[in-house]
Amino acid sequence: MKLFSLKSSIAFIAIILMTSCGDNENECVNSCPTDQIQTLTCNCVDDPSTITPHPCPLLTCPAGQVIGVTGGTCSCVEPATEVCGGMMCSEGEVLDAATCECIEIVEQIGSVTVSENIVSDVTWTANNIYTLGKRIAVESGATLTIEAGTIIKGATGTGTQASALVIAQGGKIMAMGTESNPIIMTSILDDILPGQINGSNLDELENGLWGGLLILGEAPISVDGDALTAQIEGIPADDITGLYGGTNPTDDSGVLTYVSVRHGGAVIGSDNEINGITLGGVGSSTVIENIEVVGNKDDGIEWFGGTVDVKNALVWAADDDAIDVDQAYSGTIDNVVVIAFSGTDHGLEIDGPEGSAAGECTITNVTIKGADDELGNYRDGASAITSNVYFFGFEKVADGEGDLSLDDATSLSTAKFSNLEVTLTPDATDISDMLKSGTDEFGTIVAEGANTVGASTEVFNWTYAKAAGALNF
Repeated sequence: MKLFSLKSSIAFIAIILMTSCGDNENECVNSCPTDQIQTLTCNCVDDPSTITPHPCPLLTCPAGQVIGVTGGTCSCVEPATEVCGGMMCSEGEVLDAATCECIEIVEQIGSVTVSENIVSDVTWTANNIYTLGKRIAVESGATLTIEAGTIIKGATGTGTQASALVIAQGGKIMAMGTESNPIIMTSILDDILPGQINGSNLDELENGLWGGLLILGEAPISVDGDALTAQIEGIPADDITGLYGGTNPTDDSGVLTYVSVRHGGAVIGSDNEINGITLGGVGSSTVIENIEVVGNKDDGIEWFGGTVDVKNALVWAADDDAIDVDQAYSGTIDNVVVIAFSGTDHGLEIDGPEGSAAGECTITNVTIKGADDELGNYRDGASAITSNVYFFGFEKVADGEGDLSLDDATSLSTAKFSNLEVTLTPDATDISDMLKSGTDEFGTIVAEGANTVGASTEVFNWTYAKAAGALNF
């Protein structure tokens, strides 16, 4: 008998089949469809050659034998006359002869290492785990399509060796996960398998294990010297796929929906790490909704100019700022949850333009669960409309923590606020202790959990944060 053992993570299928029963003394009177064969018990069962995915894809049998599975081992066996009393299974299931149980067919997962830039259209499928061997760019004119449920893992490395996925100017990403099958971008050290929402060996505190996701478009930015384009932080200056910015506010970099980015932020230089998701000059025709960043060494999500709207974003355990806006970003950020930890700096860091070009963003429907970080900092002439924000869970206002402030270059005429709610820290005695620079005029004190503004958290039930119990509010 020829045997072939499959990996323990794959479901094993039992098929004990017979090609004919014409010589049986009790000759069958029924016939079977062309994609099925008949057992000696006169049942019609699936022909293993028609099953997709094939239960034993690497095994072939000599003439006169058929493929079977007994006790988790694929083997070549003689046709049997009786299997589990002629028991039949539903569509999508087959019979395990060792247990007489119907089990689901599960496709064998392959492994693909990506080591070169993407220069033509390509699709990454959910039946493979893709490893980024280095920094991989989707170059101008190419589209990377990623199927729902696909897992992408970045190799370890720092400096110029840090792995990352870069969507360059003129390139596109079509990453359309679903609530039940999100796309997950994580570290090669993560033991997560297809069908899982998270692995077992890493948590939200593990960061800097690979780079992250960078999307770079041709929408306007505001930088020193009023240059139309600039080199994005996190990408070496000699790599032209790191350019972003331009004159097209409706630029289209593709679709990013139901995508979770984890354990990133690789160090590429002194005080220079890659954000979980970087959006540089991304235009308004790009669709970004239902995204999550977990355990990043630098910012969770950072916008460098651009006009793209982002809806339903969750950032958990960013080791710098959770939400960071720069260079006259002019889109809308709607429905955001921030879950801080001891390393988080600001829930919101909103910066003004660096050149003469101005822009104003809208930030609305936000819930920020703090730690020993700051609520937010608006600086350098930041221009933003911020509304319906709930701050809670902050540990203290002493030592410059636990407050929302504006710097001297920013005023309430450009940084506009409404409907702010705050649960006071244990050491705060008045709302002005937390909402500073005149922002207390727009705030209300509420008991924890009694907020009437903030994010709708139920849309994040698909996330790692929800599965791990971090979204328990």
